[in-house]
This record gives sequence, structure tokens and C-alpha cells, in this order.
Amino acid sequence: MFDSLTSKLTDLFSKLRGKGSLSEEDVTAALREIRLALLEADVHYKVVKELIERIKARAVGEEVLGSLTPGQQVVKIVRDELTATMGGKRSPLDLSRCPAVVLMVGLQGSGKTTSAAKLAVRLKKEGRKPLLIAADVYRPAAVDQLEALGRDADVPVFSLAGAKPADIVARGLDWAETRLCDVVLVDTAGRLQIDEDMMTEVEEIACVAKPSEILLVADAMTGQEAVNIASAFHDRLGLTGVILTKLDGDARGGAALSIRHLSGCPVKFVGTGEKLDGLEPFHPERMAERILGMGDVLTLIEQAEQALDQEKAEVFVQRLRKNQFTLQDFLEQLEEMQKLGPLSSIIDRLPGAAKLKNAAGSEDESEVRRAMAILRSMTLEERLNPSIIGGSRKKRIARGSGTQVRDVNRVLTRFAEAKRALKMIGGRRGKGKNPLDAMGLS
Repeated sequence: MFDSLTSKLTDLFSKLRGKGSLSEEDVTAALREIRLALLEADVHYKVVKELIERIKARAVGEEVLGSLTPGQQVVKIVRDELTATMGGKRSPLDLSRCPAVVLMVGLQGSGKTTSAAKLAVRLKKEGRKPLLIAADVYRPAAVDQLEALGRDADVPVFSLAGAKPADIVARGLDWAETRLCDVVLVDTAGRLQIDEDMMTEVEEIACVAKPSEILLVADAMTGQEAVNIASAFHDRLGLTGVILTKLDGDARGGAALSIRHLSGCPVKFVGTGEKLDGLEPFHPERMAERILGMGDVLTLIEQAEQALDQEKAEVFVQRLRKNQFTLQDFLEQLEEMQKLGPLSSIIDRLPGAAKLKNAAGSEDESEVRRAMAILRSMTLEERLNPSIIGGSRKKRIARGSGTQVRDVNRVLTRFAEAKRALKMIGGRRGKGKNPLDAMGLS
């Protein structure tokens, strides 16, 4: 997401920061590059035009040209205006009613059912008691899919065979009240904004449900068309927000930058990946900083706090201090890291992500998986005492992990290097390495 846009803007701002002073011609040339980069990222031309005008109005004044650090001032202005374009601040869900009803709408194939389950998982982690209502009676196996997702998420699902969607929702709300569910998520059928009958049906559902939130689930891959879809649904239903899905794919990101400004609907969440925990709150200021290559460390920290086992982390630190780092410890740390998602998604949130990606290359993800396979093919005794691993054991480990003996040797060699580095850190005899760096896996 935004890789191309981020790379171009990062290169441009590096040049600007390198100049001791900026002329109005320098700013104009930079704005031209920004305009082209935004258009190539599939940002709506109206949004680009207004954004560039606002940036120019600030950038050619004393705020920049009279500044001691003009390049940095331009970056700050672009960040501020990108943030404002995407809504300025985080727009949380309104769940003040009990039960609060969230109506999920959108086109066919946009990811409504999966997004409903992801949102239910998120709300459950926040201490809520959600209920999913299966109101899609048209798509084959839609109800089965929601029920399967509900089982995985340990969230109840209400369905009613042979009934109309509005009746299913009415009965589902009664069911929610009797079981003290405080949030009801209604999964509706996909519909085209030009399908009058289907749009009338969702209006009837909204009339029955009286939702606190009406969320459009839009596929980020549709680019600028997502803006038209949002506007059409907003005119009929009065949307309160948007969930953008597949933002981790090949989407150029234009929808995220365009929807709020043109439709008036804030982006509330973004979907990444297929796992049920792949739904993130949308923070305009953090997204603007990611676009400009500044990273999003706050979100990474929040994910780590939720996903990682704090007790395991404390035990690991104690073992490092006592120089008791083993292959078992290393395997457990790799498994913990996997909870944060693919290595590429972690790098995406670090400052200078574009350069880090280029430096890391595309092989690091497979290298991590290969190392984990090798470690899991070892016995516990071998992981706790690697010195017993001889030639025959290496052959067995290689066969078990589907790798070569040289791959096993590489893991063992890098582990030994990491252990030496950690010993130096513990003894304060020199500057050590990150264990993952030493093993060539960070």
C-alpha cells in the first residue's frame, strides 16, 4: 500500500531537506512532483487539485521561505494537509446505545462478511458482547460462511432460514436483547448502487434496525470508483463511515485519500489480510506519516501490546541477562514475532520503510519460515543443547524440514554468532547486535 507514492515523496523531500534555502521556483517544482505522484497513486483529481492549492498557499509564504529549515517545513505542511484531507482525527464508532446496531453494506465481493467478523473480534477484545446477524439471503453459503467465522471468533451468529432480511434483523435484535448482547453487527447482501430493488431493501433493513452506524465496506482495489460507490450509498442511507478492505494488496491507496474529502464519510477501519485480527482503526495523522515515509510506530506498539505475551518477554529478558539464550528461546521469539503479521507489514510501519524494504529484499520472509521449519524439526533436547547436533542429526533435521544440510548449518552458525553478540552485551565488553540481525533474519 502506498509503496510507489511513499518512495517518490521520500526521494523528493530528501532533495528539499538538502537545500539550505528554497526559492518559490523550488517549491513550485516540488508541488508539480507531488501532484504527479498523487495522481499516479489513483487519488481523485479534485482532491489532488485542492490539496496542492492548500499546500502552495502555505508553502510559498514566510512559513517556508523565511524558515531556517525550509525543507522540513514543506514536509510538515504536506503532512498536515494530507491529514486534513483524510479527516484530521480518528473517527470512532458510536456505540452509546444498547444494543448498538452496526449495519454493514457494500457491493458484492467487497468483503462485508469477513469485515463483520473482524469487527466483532475487535469489539470482543474491547470488552463488548457482540452478535452477528446473517441477513444475506441471496449469496450461496453466505450464512454458512458467517457462522463458520462466528465459530472461529467465538461470537454468536443469528440466522433464520426462509425469512426476509428485514424480518431476520427484527428477530435477531430481539434475540440479542434476551442474551444481553450490547453490539449487533448486521451482514447484508451485496448490492449495486444502481439496483433500485436491492437499495430499497437495505433501506427497509435500516428502518427496522435503527443503526447507530452504517458502514460501507469498500474494496480499496477499486480506486477512485470507491468514491463514487461511497457517495451513492451515502445519498440513500446516510453512511456514518467506511471500512476499506485489501489495503495490504496492490491498491495504490487513492481511495483512502479521496473518500473522506469527496463523500464526507470518514474511513473508520482498514482491513489487512484474511485473518480475523486483520482490522485496524484508521488514524489520518498516522496514515499521512506512513505515506511520507515517517512510519507508524504507535500502531506497531499497540499491535505488539495486544499480540505478544508479556510474561514470555520478561522470562526471555531474564534468560538473556544470564547468558542462557538457546535455540528454543529463538524459536519462541520467532513465533511471537509472527503474531504481528508478515515481516513486510512490520517494516511498513518503521521510519524509512521504503529503504528498509529495498535493503531487506524479498527473501527475508522465506528465510524466517525456513529457519522456523528447521528449528521445529529439532528435538527439544537439540534446541536446548545444540552442541549434540552432529552430521547424522543434521541430515535428519534437513529431511524433516524439507531443507538442505547447508541450511541447517547456516542457522546453527548464525545462532552461535548471535549468542556471542548477546554475551558481549551482557558483559558490556562491546557493542552487540540484535539477535535477529546476527542471524540474518531481521
